[in-house]
Amino acid sequence: MASTEPERENREEEAEANEDEDTGAQVAPIVRLEEVAVTTGEEDEDAVLDLKAKMYRFDKEGNQWKERGAGTVKLLKHKQTGKVRLVMRQSKTLKICANHLISSGMSVQEHSGNEKSCLWHATDFSDGELKDELFCIRFASIENCKTFMEKFTEIAESQQVGKESTEGDEAAGLIENLSVEEKKNDEKAKEAEDKEPAKEEKETKKEKVEEEKKTEASA
Repeated sequence: MASTEPERENREEEAEANEDEDTGAQVAPIVRLEEVAVTTGEEDEDAVLDLKAKMYRFDKEGNQWKERGAGTVKLLKHKQTGKVRLVMRQSKTLKICANHLISSGMSVQEHSGNEKSCLWHATDFSDGELKDELFCIRFASIENCKTFMEKFTEIAESQQVGKESTEGDEAAGLIENLSVEEKKNDEKAKEAEDKEPAKEEKETKKEKVEEEKKTEASA
């Protein structure tokens, strides 16, 4: 009895050939998708740091660390104001894990027992409202952690210098305005003094004329 196996293989090959055959037919998509411009809110900022990491925050009620997500942490400097904020998003969902300004007085320190991690306090806005948070971030290498800490500290110190400079400029402006006011007051006082002798001289002449009139009338 002859085997039917080769015949079956031939039929399968013909079926595959028919499936692969290009009929030239074009099928229009059921739904036409339009290109949509996506804004991230970072268009007016420049990234001064961009690193992969994993973020944690300390849960005070549970007294434990909770993971916020793994993704990219950025330090973004505003092109006009010069202010710098820290933003971290999860890699896949792009959900914000942290979003806060780096201001003067803030500090970052190494996590005890782990050179790849560091800690800092911040007033965060990632959940839509301001909250005081204790963050911990872990990097893939010690070098990345050190780079993050150095840049964080540098920015915090520069914000302090900027604040002092602004206060100094404001103080200088107040002093300058005060000097201008004093100068105006001095000029007004001098002008009043110059007018005073002229006024007295005018009154003296007026009195002299009246006396002469009285003398003529009595004569």
